[in-house]
Amino acid sequence: MRLADFITANLEPVLLEWDAFARSSITGKQLNALALRDHADEILLATVRDMRSVQSPAERLAKSLGHVDTVNGEDLNGASEQHAIGRLGSGFGLLEVVAEYRALRASVLRQWHGSGFPPNDSDVYDVTRFNESIDQSLAKAVSSYTKRVDQSRDLFLAILGHDLRNPLNSILMSASLLPHLVQPATEATKVCSQISSNVGVMAKMISDLLDYTRTRLGAGMPVSPAMMDLSDLCQEVVNEFRATHPNRQIFFKPEGELRGNWDIDRLRQVVSNLLGNAIQHSPDDADVVLELRVSGEGGAVAILTVYNAGPPIPPGAMANIFDPLVRGSSAEYPEVNRPGSIGLGLYIARTVVESHGGTINVTSSKNFGTEFTVRLPRDSGAESRHVALDEIHVKVI
Repeated sequence: MRLADFITANLEPVLLEWDAFARSSITGKQLNALALRDHADEILLATVRDMRSVQSPAERLAKSLGHVDTVNGEDLNGASEQHAIGRLGSGFGLLEVVAEYRALRASVLRQWHGSGFPPNDSDVYDVTRFNESIDQSLAKAVSSYTKRVDQSRDLFLAILGHDLRNPLNSILMSASLLPHLVQPATEATKVCSQISSNVGVMAKMISDLLDYTRTRLGAGMPVSPAMMDLSDLCQEVVNEFRATHPNRQIFFKPEGELRGNWDIDRLRQVVSNLLGNAIQHSPDDADVVLELRVSGEGGAVAILTVYNAGPPIPPGAMANIFDPLVRGSSAEYPEVNRPGSIGLGLYIARTVVESHGGTINVTSSKNFGTEFTVRLPRDSGAESRHVALDEIHVKVI
């Protein structure tokens, strides 16, 4: 008997073994029979349809590479996707979900082998098609499971970051009012200054966190472009860093007319994050240089570079330097935490630059130091977009 026919004829015995295996887990013991068998029959029947479908050599190759999700127009992965989400909701871990598919595969092949039917020339072909279908369903289940976990985490972070803003604003306002409500005293003023400083650090972390979750949830980085002078903005940011890092040599070298249609607050984030990163990952005696110039026909592109001397970015970190929650370090120059940094600075900088139609790149070597280069079209064509996670949207979520 062909394997596809055997599965169809023995669907119930196979599902009973599926139930027994799922119930053997700690989580499965708490579920009823209907929940344990969730989508199992649909997965097997979709596998049978796939095995019976005609496949050309090119289609088989595409499927082996994971490029085919349908069988004669029917979705092979829908049942696996829903099964994984259901298992997640029931408390199953990812390893338990993977183990279910392993047990399902073993159950089908074991029962088929023990059925007593004589061997057939098509057996190897059938087993190959069966394994391909199960592997494809498993891959979709894992993808669906991890995607839903990521979405849940990002929603949690978004709501947490949003809800933390109100108490922080209250603390900041109280700290600013306190010196005016009591007799002037050096100690009270010092305490208020410390409170304000720490709240500022926390506020930056929350702001970065919210920006991260907005992009992860598909909302994109909200921008409000308007005509501005990039040179003036950079000078302001440089002055702030010189005040907070009086022992560092921070140079600013603007060249040319640098007005453009950009979001001033978002570009402030870019410049601040790049300068903060340069200071954080370089020795105290190393220079930090911010340069501005124009390029292209009619100066259509503004080029911003931030350079710092010192140890280079480790080769292994270059590929994912702009990824979120990544911090580069090496034995020569270990990781140093900057107040208000949670490893999102370069990710946010890249996202802001890309939302303006620009690019950001980095080069780093032991002989020449590290340089981040931002290219921004003077007229990026970026459209204003409102903040996606405001009060109304968070309540809806």
